Amino acid sequence: MAYIDYYKVLGISKSANQSDIKKAYRKLARKYHPDLNPNDTIAEKKFKEINEANEVLSNTENRKKYDAYGENWQHAEDYEKAKQQQKKYGQQRAYQGTSGGYSQEDFSDIFGAMFGGQSAGNQRSQAYGKGQDFNAKLQLNLKDVYTSQKQTLTIYNRNIRITIPAGVENGQIIKIKGHGAKGTNGAANGDLYIEFSILNNSEFKRDGNNLYTSQDLDLYKALLGGEIMLNTFSGKVKLTVKPETQNGTKVKLKGKGFPKYKSDGQFGDLYVTYHIKTPTKLTKKEKELFTELSKLR
Repeated sequence: MAYIDYYKVLGISKSANQSDIKKAYRKLARKYHPDLNPNDTIAEKKFKEINEANEVLSNTENRKKYDAYGENWQHAEDYEKAKQQQKKYGQQRAYQGTSGGYSQEDFSDIFGAMFGGQSAGNQRSQAYGKGQDFNAKLQLNLKDVYTSQKQTLTIYNRNIRITIPAGVENGQIIKIKGHGAKGTNGAANGDLYIEFSILNNSEFKRDGNNLYTSQDLDLYKALLGGEIMLNTFSGKVKLTVKPETQNGTKVKLKGKGFPKYKSDGQFGDLYVTYHIKTPTKLTKKEKELFTELSKLR
């Protein structure tokens, strides 16, 4: 498989932080989304590359492996084991008075033995005869992806059990390696690409990991302050309204937003905008009281 520079795919530098990666991914995913580029094979290929790059670089551990081992990042642990063997063997040879260490050819042979005789240098030849990739689309509600869940999908008459990480975004594509069509001539199987369509039938608007909602306040609570109960995805929370709250006031509930993709225990924030409701159908007494208040002002 030809080397793909994931940083170049997203148009970012190697020093980019997680926020930079997320912004670049969203921008490009919108640009090359299949719905906006129907029957465009180039855009479809680009869209897959963008999602693959995001899958790797948005995960801290995977990014470290990728930075260290490039296209072979998924075999990082095997490389480390091979290095340890190289070091151990080199020490043994030095102890025996011979020239210590393996040659590059020795190292390739050790790594190749772990993969049935295929060395790291010639793994690319496996791309010939690789099985066809499968594509599937999975529709879920926003509430469904607030927590991680397992699902069994039937794709091309095959049942595939997958774990859907919390925080998946609408339009995001996840690659499941080796779950495509069977390869030929000993080549690898194809991969399965699942595109998520997230329906938002909740009272919240989602923007990345943050959620936004509005809350009606009666005039009296806005003026005098008090407490209200607010719905969140994790249950109801009590919110204190400050006296003399103005219409359009926005408050932030830290950590009450949406879970961050593949980041256990990390959540965005929930922003609540107050809408003050003016009372209607006033009684005669109420009108008199409001009149008196207006004179005081």
